[in-house]
Amino acid sequence: MGRKQRGRAARNARRKLPPNFETDEVRRAPHVLVFKRGVSVGNNVKELIRDMRRVMEPFTAPNLKVSRKNALKDFIAISNHFHVTHLMTFSKTQLSTYMRLIRVPRGPTLNFRIRRFTHSRDIVSALKRPQTFPKQFEHAPLLVMNGFQDDAIHIKLIATMFQNMFPSINVTNVDLSTIKRCVLLSLDPVNGLVEFRHYNIKIAPSGISRAAKKLLQGKVPDLSKFNDISDFMEGNASESEDESMGNDENEVILSQQLRSRGNLKSNQSAIRLTEIGPRMTLELVKIEDGLCDGEVLYHTHISKTSEEVAELRQRTIEKKRLKEQRKREQEENVKRKQDKKKKTSPENQDDDMNEESDNDDGDDEDEDEE
Repeated sequence: MGRKQRGRAARNARRKLPPNFETDEVRRAPHVLVFKRGVSVGNNVKELIRDMRRVMEPFTAPNLKVSRKNALKDFIAISNHFHVTHLMTFSKTQLSTYMRLIRVPRGPTLNFRIRRFTHSRDIVSALKRPQTFPKQFEHAPLLVMNGFQDDAIHIKLIATMFQNMFPSINVTNVDLSTIKRCVLLSLDPVNGLVEFRHYNIKIAPSGISRAAKKLLQGKVPDLSKFNDISDFMEGNASESEDESMGNDENEVILSQQLRSRGNLKSNQSAIRLTEIGPRMTLELVKIEDGLCDGEVLYHTHISKTSEEVAELRQRTIEKKRLKEQRKREQEENVKRKQDKKKKTSPENQDDDMNEESDNDDGDDEDEDEE
């Protein structure tokens, strides 16, 4: 009988999945890895990284562990196997905190300076009725962008980068019940700052009384103070607080029935957003071609003439040529040492001695024949 697996071996055996357990939709969806760069970034940045991993769920690695020995090329090497399309890195210096967005495998790289940020726990703790539950992170958030209509090259690159980090939505056959969160990016045209916000989406039936809404949502009311159900309906005939404000901009007609109670097809419902964090104010510093080592396509604070750009481009090309030349020389040196080691190995020496002994035996046989 085979030996029964216990402990870590048994857990690993249970975790084994078939080779094609991922659907085509999961493979096509963009995957983002969020991690830190640098020796020490502090506890505040570490918590911000955890919050951003929650934002990018489910197409991210929430428990990713990064050691000091891991280089950027290590994550690029595994990106194809795990369908990773973007890298989001956070670093901290004495001046400020920075965020990089890298498109795998050929770039570009967007460098942002984080002016201000607020953790999710701080935002949720300030809410009177926080809207956080595990099921809201089972599906990717909806991306909403505001103020990115400018034709400037850096604005287009920012918009394209963020759009490709979230899965696209087919409006005709999307299930509205799966849209639980929303990421809002707003660009200020005056100072060029990008505001990052993360909201929970709640859809509630509107146009009905508070008592009817409780009954539709399956809530059992307390009827001990009433003689009849009609007294309860008349006593709670006023609409909810949000509806009594007379704001019709957040009310829509549903095109399909939702899983939540009371939200029926072709009925009027209200969309309510509750911020769940994190919150960031981003300033674009520069855009690089390639993976953090290419030509600078745009810089917010430094502008160069065409001659300086051509000189830097030529210098970059020469630097890459020298790097490739050194790499070829190193490979040739390694190959030469390996060949030399094979020739001086004991097995090769024994083979040479056997060949010499065979030659000596052949010479003796020739002498005997003579």
